[in-house]
Amino acid sequence: MAGLAALLVVGGLSTVATPAAQAADNPYERGPAPTTASIEAPTGPYAVSQTAVSSLGVTGFGGGTVYYPTSTSDGTFGAVAVSPGFTASQSSIAWLGPRLASQGFVVFTIDTLSRYDQPDSRGRQLLAALDYLTERSTVRGRIDSSRLGVMGHSMGGGGSLEAAKSRPSLQAAIPLTGWNTDKTWPEIQTPTLVVGADGDTVAPVASHSEPFYESLASSLDKAYLELNNATHYTPNSSNTTIAKYSISWLKRFIDNDTRYEQFLCPLPRPSLTIEEYRGNCPHAS
Repeated sequence: MAGLAALLVVGGLSTVATPAAQAADNPYERGPAPTTASIEAPTGPYAVSQTAVSSLGVTGFGGGTVYYPTSTSDGTFGAVAVSPGFTASQSSIAWLGPRLASQGFVVFTIDTLSRYDQPDSRGRQLLAALDYLTERSTVRGRIDSSRLGVMGHSMGGGGSLEAAKSRPSLQAAIPLTGWNTDKTWPEIQTPTLVVGADGDTVAPVASHSEPFYESLASSLDKAYLELNNATHYTPNSSNTTIAKYSISWLKRFIDNDTRYEQFLCPLPRPSLTIEEYRGNCPHAS
């Protein structure tokens, strides 16, 4: 009996020690262990605050809105800048701000210098927004400047590819129904999730999202999510599938949080909301 008790004690100690060991291995984990329900939920575990950034107080982009976890008890967070598409303002991608921030990110939805800016310009503006966020913003103390990502819709999606190409230190890129005249991106070193829509007639997947994805290096952590029964403008309103896989991608690569690998690998199967999903699992640690 004494021997059995000793084994139980050792087993208990081992179980208690495991989370601490995991936390020590990855100091960037934020929030509780994820579940399908938690990443599909409209709001995550963090209360969110927001602050407006006037175009008059910045250079290189058009201002925007910063969404961030209200609490500072967990330390710093990774940050993501998000660009709207052609002729659009930040309001068109505003839903991503609180949705992503509530999962443990600082999110900057930006306005561009002109509503007609092309992808290369939007890419530079995304980087200018990240620089402002980490160097001058009122929330810079909440951000880990080594853990940054970019997202964008349409021309903003093309811009996110441009930003990743220009700044290899970025940890994640997510073009949403992206548009760009450049179809090949072998230079990108940033883990990239390309999101297309099966019914997109503005940036058809056959001439945009699919060649974007296929041109990325085979050694790169990359994935292609094609939304089912969706259009070019699907990313402009709250969408559970976009949120679920964007959160998982950002967590996995900005936070190096392998707890989210389960939602990316094995590859998600076609469903009512997924037309197709490609990727090179398993992702490197």
